[in-house]
Amino acid sequence: MKPILKWVGGKKQLLPHIQKKLPNNFKTYYEVFFGGGAVFFHIKPKKAVINDFNSELINLYKVIKANPQELIDDLKTHVNEADYFYKIRSYDRDPIFYNKLTSVKKASRILYLNKTCYNGLYRVNSQGQLNAPFGRYVNPKICDEENILDISSFLNNNDIEILDLDFEKSLNNASEGDFVYLDPPYDPLTDTAAFTGYNAGGFGKPDQIRLRNICNELNEKGVKFLLSNSDTKFIRELYSDYNIDVVFARRSINSKGEKRGEIPELLISNYNE
Repeated sequence: MKPILKWVGGKKQLLPHIQKKLPNNFKTYYEVFFGGGAVFFHIKPKKAVINDFNSELINLYKVIKANPQELIDDLKTHVNEADYFYKIRSYDRDPIFYNKLTSVKKASRILYLNKTCYNGLYRVNSQGQLNAPFGRYVNPKICDEENILDISSFLNNNDIEILDLDFEKSLNNASEGDFVYLDPPYDPLTDTAAFTGYNAGGFGKPDQIRLRNICNELNEKGVKFLLSNSDTKFIRELYSDYNIDVVFARRSINSKGEKRGEIPELLISNYNE
């Protein structure tokens, strides 16, 4: 079982660092900026709440849980061609047509576009429409049937709640002894480097402050949290009362290859293990 999506800012390469920071035991695991879910799939918790404000993304996981074979069958109908790609991508430009699509069709569309768009870059415009271009891959694995079935089995055989709420609401029931992993859209390193295109509304500094306030509340309730973010003065100041570790990750979001490389990121926690 592994992440079904390629996701900008995914945590696969940071898993060794995150593994070292995981608490020895906890009751319920929360991951409320779920994205590709690399940490969840690594931990494989028996009891968890997973959440993302991106309703398209959460619909995919709900379909994998409830209708895996229907999703597999539909994925097998897609073709890796530019004209077809742009036709499928255009579906959300017509809300009346798009809203008539079944949940399976919507999930199949998102997974197909993720596997065939440029650099696996899930990005939406101000209207919430996916606008990544065709990727021109020779033979992308559009349908990973075995992994879909493995994920579906895991979601059904364990106590996993799937939500599509604002992160604050999704943490309402977190209580002492629980563990929360937080991977919000990162604070940009520069004013021009922001990537908040997962949702039309973005995620700015007021949201970062609200998230810190929620972390304070979790800390007061005895909930352990681990948070990933960029290494900026703003984030360091926000979380100056907590443990801050610097780790390095290679990020490839920059369109110029020479500007891609390892950059420092922060792992912030309210506990020591």
